[in-house]
Amino acid sequence: MVPVLMIGRGGSRGVPGKNTMDILGRPLMEYPILAARNSKHIGGIYLSTDAEYIKEIGRKHNVNIIDRPAELCADEALVENVVVHGYEQIVKASATSFDMFVLLFCNTATITPGLIDTGIEMLRGDPSLDSAVSVSLYNEYSPVRAKRISPEGLVLPYMDIPIDNASCDRDSAEPCYFCDCSIWVLRSRCMDIENGVLPFRWMGKKTAPLYQSGGLDIDHDYGVAMTNHWLLKHGFSETVTPYD
Repeated sequence: MVPVLMIGRGGSRGVPGKNTMDILGRPLMEYPILAARNSKHIGGIYLSTDAEYIKEIGRKHNVNIIDRPAELCADEALVENVVVHGYEQIVKASATSFDMFVLLFCNTATITPGLIDTGIEMLRGDPSLDSAVSVSLYNEYSPVRAKRISPEGLVLPYMDIPIDNASCDRDSAEPCYFCDCSIWVLRSRCMDIENGVLPFRWMGKKTAPLYQSGGLDIDHDYGVAMTNHWLLKHGFSETVTPYD
């Protein structure tokens, strides 16, 4: 069985208290737990956090708690270091070795057990893969449309490079996918972070896509409405879940 590492700290500033905020009558972090519990391949779930109120919800669901050190809870702490620390704690706690694990964020609800299972099965079927991660199509945010503001206050291309077939039609260029932070299925070897590719060095170098639509992690207020919409579309309400 494949272990899960969930991460979420208590000091969010963008959306305070986001990891446990009420979404359709449940704390946000319950959604990744429910998805993991309903996967065919998931074993133990480990929660890395500093916040007691986050730990309480984890304990309610019989999740193993990893006490995150203070230096990994500061605003300047990098997620990659949190992931490596959590992985190392799982290794210490595990009675058996494991070749892969699943990384989930407490502030992400756009997760299905099927997508978790697909990622695990991809890595099992292709030993050369370092990871499989969820991606969503967001052509409206492609490099074609990205801008920066110059020191003179002018709007300029963010990347001044030619892009084939690009026009004012957002779908004119090659489809633009973003890692939507919903699911990361990772080989243990990916924890040699120095060998990874920025910005998500924990992915390693050879990554397979797990396609979905509308995936996101909540880091801004508008993400709450988008997450609520995604959950309703996927069979959740305040009284039922797809797992009932």
